[in-house]
Amino acid sequence: MVTFSLCPSHPSSSLKLYHSQFTVTTLSTLSGRKRRTSSCPFVVLSTHSNPKILKSNRRSRYGQPLSPYDDQVDDVEAYHFSDVSDDDWLLNDDFAEVSEINVDRKKSKSLKGLANGHLNGENGKSIAEKSCIRNYDHGSKKSKGSSLDVARKGKRATRKNMEDRFPRLSEEIGMDEKWLPLIDYLSTFGFKESHFIQMYERHMPSLQINVCSAQERLEYLLSVGVKQRDIRRMVLRQPQILEYTVESNLKSHVAFLMNLGIPSSRVGQIIVAAPSLFSYSVENSLKPTVRYLVEEVGIKEKDLGKVVQLSPQILVQRIDVSWNARCSFLSNEIGAPRESIVKMVKKHPQFLHYSIDEGLLPRINFLRSIGMCNSDILKVLTSLTQVLSLSLEENLKPKYKYLINELNNEVHSLTKYPMYLSLSLNQRIRPRHRFLVSLKKAPKGPFPLSSFVPTDESFCQQWAGTSVDKYLAFRQRLQLKDFAEKYERKG
Repeated sequence: MVTFSLCPSHPSSSLKLYHSQFTVTTLSTLSGRKRRTSSCPFVVLSTHSNPKILKSNRRSRYGQPLSPYDDQVDDVEAYHFSDVSDDDWLLNDDFAEVSEINVDRKKSKSLKGLANGHLNGENGKSIAEKSCIRNYDHGSKKSKGSSLDVARKGKRATRKNMEDRFPRLSEEIGMDEKWLPLIDYLSTFGFKESHFIQMYERHMPSLQINVCSAQERLEYLLSVGVKQRDIRRMVLRQPQILEYTVESNLKSHVAFLMNLGIPSSRVGQIIVAAPSLFSYSVENSLKPTVRYLVEEVGIKEKDLGKVVQLSPQILVQRIDVSWNARCSFLSNEIGAPRESIVKMVKKHPQFLHYSIDEGLLPRINFLRSIGMCNSDILKVLTSLTQVLSLSLEENLKPKYKYLINELNNEVHSLTKYPMYLSLSLNQRIRPRHRFLVSLKKAPKGPFPLSSFVPTDESFCQQWAGTSVDKYLAFRQRLQLKDFAEKYERKG
């Protein structure tokens, strides 16, 4: 009887090796041959207790190699494969893989000749059991190989289907089939292939989001008032919104908006208009912006909700820079006092986003060019700040020409009725003027701009003395006539 002791090859190894004793029966006793002490074969049970290290060729259900040394699985794989267990009992920690080793480290010959009736009953039983194990392992490997073949075929079929459905995604950005569940879900909101390419270009990681996580976040946004038809526009503007968690991000930002006095019925509209607000810290960014509006700009706390509803972007811009630049410009250009500028912010906070050189200055110069002095301009801007947002060529200039040439009015009338500049020329101003002329009820001299202010019902009752239906039919005929003339000019 010979005893061997196996020791670790490296003192720092984390694997525990235990001294094992092996009983070796010499070949001379079994077959009568000359005793060879240098090549006594024996069986060693592997000292590893981690089956993942033993099975270093593990693969996922899709045939992809998995690292044997990493026990951690990323979130996506964990979601898909957490319910998969190994059916191979050889991977249980209670069992170890069988290895055949010679004392002289040479490869052993087959043990088939040793099981010919010359072994005692105990050894014969041991060899038979180990032979059975090897046969089972061989069959298991064949079964696994067959499963891998099926998985590979399934993977090829999935990729072929993906390439057929989304040829541009596959060709232009190398679409990963792991994205398919999310893409299929977003398609229910009207996303097309071009939209996914846009998302990839704006923020590629948004396409790698787990579909269940994305669904949870979008369903929460729907629950707080975001319309289903607006989901696509919102995600395209801010693909990162799919990454924001409900508990630690979305809920806190929605609560912040409601604390400003924004009605719950308007929260969804705010989110769609400025989805990037979720990327700003409530404590470190959004609240300081609100404090600046109150303490520096002069907006009253009760008016904050109204201001944010008019311009949600005001929460995500450098309000200090925007305010100081435009306040200084209006003060120097038209002599606007601070109080008047605060009124402008309350009525039309969007003007804080407008370019000074390309937005504010050209419109102020236009009002000057038609004969307004700085005090008149200040009155108009304080009463109707949205004049700063109107197109010069498509809006302001045509209305001014109609005021002078058709309504026989003067420029100074605009300081009394600045709303005239905000009304539609083709939908309100011209139809009402022409309707009263056709009824011979238009007053002589300057046409009263006050007739354009009330609703259609009030206009027909107070000025035309007829039914609304008659006026609407006249307006429709006039619009069709204008359209026909415009089409003929183009032809």
